[in-house]
Amino acid sequence: MLGAALSFRDLLNPETIIQYGGLVLLIGIIFAETGLFFGFFLPGDSLLFAAGLLCESKYLSTPVGILIPLLILAAILGSTVGYGIGRWAKNYLEHRKENFFYKKKYIDMTETFYQRHGMMAFVLGRFLPIVRTFVPILAGMARIDFKKFWIYNLLGATAWIVSMVLAGYLLGNAFPGLIDHLEIIVVVMILVSTIPVITTFLRSQRKVLKEKVK
Repeated sequence: MLGAALSFRDLLNPETIIQYGGLVLLIGIIFAETGLFFGFFLPGDSLLFAAGLLCESKYLSTPVGILIPLLILAAILGSTVGYGIGRWAKNYLEHRKENFFYKKKYIDMTETFYQRHGMMAFVLGRFLPIVRTFVPILAGMARIDFKKFWIYNLLGATAWIVSMVLAGYLLGNAFPGLIDHLEIIVVVMILVSTIPVITTFLRSQRKVLKEKVK
């Protein structure tokens, strides 16, 4: 029923995801987008903001005090699975043929971000589309100590979920009419979150070019 109701295009629309899929689909997408390499295209920031805006409403009746811990858990588990995928599939991913779901440039971009920020990449990377999907996979490929990874994973997931969901929730309560302009807000959030991703990508491309010159 749900699969028939939601098309691929619908899965990119935060409002539609929440209205038709509710809490279950919301948790599933956050899980997939934070560590499964095929989940990079799914909405993250805008979906969490929309969840905060729509929670305790007819579309999402879950109280914000319950919603936030559930989403933090989903994000932590998703990244942990991503770490496991990276450890298990290091050689497989490095020699895998590129397709829509896997491109080496995503790993290169994430590696550049990690080299720039160190372990804080697991916190800061949560706020960057694509990077937050591939950072835990890269951590597994690099065999980063799991305890250290898990601590920063917890910090990053908590900071990301709390800030995004509470922003939507508090603004929704302060300006009830904001929900009528959710589509515009989502578009703006996507554009804003894309800027640092493009910057990181350009840096990774420069790094590749320098290595080729050498």
